[in-house]
Amino acid sequence: MKATLLHAPGDIRVEDVPDPSIVTPNDALVRVTAACVCGSDLWPYRGINKVSGPRRIGHEFVGIVEEVGSDVSTVRPGDFVIAPFLYSDGTCAHCQAGVHTSCVNGGGYGHPDVDGALVDAGQGEHVRLPYADGTLVSTPEVPDESQVPALLTLSDVMGTGWHAALSAGVEEGHTVVVVGDGAVGLCGVLAASRMGAERVIAMSRHEPRQAIARQFGATDVVEVRGDDAVAAVKELTDGIGADAVLECVGTGESMATAFGCARPGATVGFVGVPHDVDLPMGTMFGENVGLRGGVAPVRAYLPMLRDLVLAGEIDPGVVFDLELPLAEAAEAYAAMDERRAIKSLLRP
Repeated sequence: MKATLLHAPGDIRVEDVPDPSIVTPNDALVRVTAACVCGSDLWPYRGINKVSGPRRIGHEFVGIVEEVGSDVSTVRPGDFVIAPFLYSDGTCAHCQAGVHTSCVNGGGYGHPDVDGALVDAGQGEHVRLPYADGTLVSTPEVPDESQVPALLTLSDVMGTGWHAALSAGVEEGHTVVVVGDGAVGLCGVLAASRMGAERVIAMSRHEPRQAIARQFGATDVVEVRGDDAVAAVKELTDGIGADAVLECVGTGESMATAFGCARPGATVGFVGVPHDVDLPMGTMFGENVGLRGGVAPVRAYLPMLRDLVLAGEIDPGVVFDLELPLAEAAEAYAAMDERRAIKSLLRP
């Protein structure tokens, strides 16, 4: 089959790889119908995360189940399924507590599972994944094609944006600041709005992203960064700051901005993968500003978000502004890296 491999920073290739097959009784074999490039894929693509030799890449996909192992009971061949960006068994203590990303038997795509067999990455024609019952979420029927992009966001960015808002403690009537205008930040705007925030201040310097933020419920847009952004938020909030802040980037500057925008007693919900971040412990202690979040357990939110998408109540698929065939995956990466696209969708 065809799949993407990252050979070196900036070097994405679509190549032939072995066809997957059922290995254990809890496996499912999924024919991928749509996949995408994640902002976190850009860290190794840019060389910020070390790249040592060719490796499979991609962790967001939806598709049709083609085959299941003998122990699988919740999905069957022909089902349309959404795969969270990490697989999990659904039964361990951490999964039962809703923290599927810490599953004792879980793991990531493109790496060996606990039995040593490779779990295929998501940017390919097929994926074998273990623990199908604990990982995959199916739809009642194969969805209309128009709903596929929105359902694909549930594998990562919509659930991650939701986790940021939930971690920040967004409540009805709150003023919320969202730091980051990538797909996760935009989905954070949608999540905060859905949770009842009265005012959502989105930080973005790019007009197309600003338009989506407003479509998702942003009431204000701040077009500057750093200290200027903090000053703008303070001006918009009569010097008080935000009740909740969503940090959706992961850099030192974005975290400093998030804490600068938070009012005393607020919480920063963070989901950006941290790179060179130092926490302002003095502010956290002196102003009682909290920090919650981390890698988003999107599997916990998937059934609820699936139902909202299928009911037409949310449409996070708007974040996909570039669609390409899998064969053009290199351009999908380059377009996101160069900020010519918010999020690239790939069709195998």
